[in-house]
Amino acid sequence: MDEPTGPQREPRFTAHRQQQEDDPAAEQLLTEVAKGDERAFEQLYDLVSGPVFGLVQRILRDAAQSEEVAQEVLVEVWRTATRYRSDRAGGMTWVLTLAHRRAVDRVRSAQATRERESRVGAEDYRRPFDEVSDAVATRWEQRQVRRCLSTLTELQRESVVLTYYRGYTYPEAAGLLEAPLSTVKTRLRDGLIRLRDCLGVGA
Repeated sequence: MDEPTGPQREPRFTAHRQQQEDDPAAEQLLTEVAKGDERAFEQLYDLVSGPVFGLVQRILRDAAQSEEVAQEVLVEVWRTATRYRSDRAGGMTWVLTLAHRRAVDRVRSAQATRERESRVGAEDYRRPFDEVSDAVATRWEQRQVRRCLSTLTELQRESVVLTYYRGYTYPEAAGLLEAPLSTVKTRLRDGLIRLRDCLGVGA
C-alpha cells in the first residue's frame, strides 16, 4: 500500500517563546501548502511546530495533551491552508490562532465531559429512545472509522489505534510496536492526515 501524502519529517515539539512578529516565510509557505505542495508543508511544519506547541502547552499545562493537540493543529493547517488569507493575518498569526482555538476547545471539551459524567452519575435512568439513538449513531461512526483505518499502512494503523483509541503515550506505543519513537510519530502524523481525509474532518 502506498504511503499517504504529507511530510515525512519527524515531529519536533519543543517549547519556544511565541514569536512577536510574523515570519514572512510562513505566509509564503502557507500559500504553497494551499496548492498541495508537500515539501512546503514539511518546511512550514519545522517553522511553526515549536511555537504551536509552546502556545498550546501554556493553555493546557500538560505536555502529553499539548503534543497531541499540537499534532492536530498541524494536520488542520495541512487540511485548511486554502482558507488562509494573507490580507487578513500573517502566516504565523493564522497558525497560532488555530492552535489557540483548538487548545481552548480541548479545555472546554474536558470540562464538558466532567460535567456530563457528573449529570449521568446523578440520573437513575435514561429514555429508551435516547439509548437507541446513541447506539445507532455509535455503530455508524465505528463502521466509518474501521473503514478508514483499513486504508492505512499497518504501522500507521497500529500507531493511531494505540495512541488515540487505547490511550498509550507515544513512547509506550513505540515500545509495544518495537519501533523507534521517531518512526511512530512520523507514521502517526501521516496516518492522521490520511484518516482525516477519509473521514472528511475539517473539510
